[in-house]
Amino acid sequence: MPVKTYDEYDFGLSWVMDEPLERASHALVADDRVWLIDPVDDPEAIERATALGEPAAVLQLLDRHNRDCAALADRLGVLHVKVPDVVPGSPFEAIPVVRFPLWHETALWWQEQRALIVAEVVGSAPPYTGGRRPVGVHIFLRAFPPGGLRGYVPGHLLMGHGGGLHGERAASALDEAFEHARGDLPEVLKGLAGQIRGRPA
Repeated sequence: MPVKTYDEYDFGLSWVMDEPLERASHALVADDRVWLIDPVDDPEAIERATALGEPAAVLQLLDRHNRDCAALADRLGVLHVKVPDVVPGSPFEAIPVVRFPLWHETALWWQEQRALIVAEVVGSAPPYTGGRRPVGVHIFLRAFPPGGLRGYVPGHLLMGHGGGLHGERAASALDEAFEHARGDLPEVLKGLAGQIRGRPA
């Protein structure tokens, strides 16, 4: 799949794949070192990402989000860090946002940049939002949304599915997603059903 969009900001780069789930990857730069987060190995995107600085590590924030993490880490000669509880040598605070038997997920908070990086709990891709809001909670978590992200006020919200949000709307969209997680569930389910019916066989 080709890249749908690139998103460049002061401290890095994100790319979103042109596909229904809109997988998003991030390259975050701190002290001239690049942290690749849940990357999809698109040659142009990786070239642009590694041009930002020396690769530091590949961070996999969700246990089942291997994507191209292991292969890229091996190719770049850096560590592949999977669902970390801490990220030594980085500016990131690791947030153990989901710790279920079949779902382990860590989010990252970068205080200096007010950046919140979330793999799966929330997203801006259509399957998450159902067209209702800028950001939505994962459909399997809507009945009982995890509380680990509440209280963070991001100026940048970077997600594993869909484009990121920047500025004041990042924090307001995150709050709105949690406030309406349960109430929007019927409409999101309708939207998903419509998407499935509309797909070619």
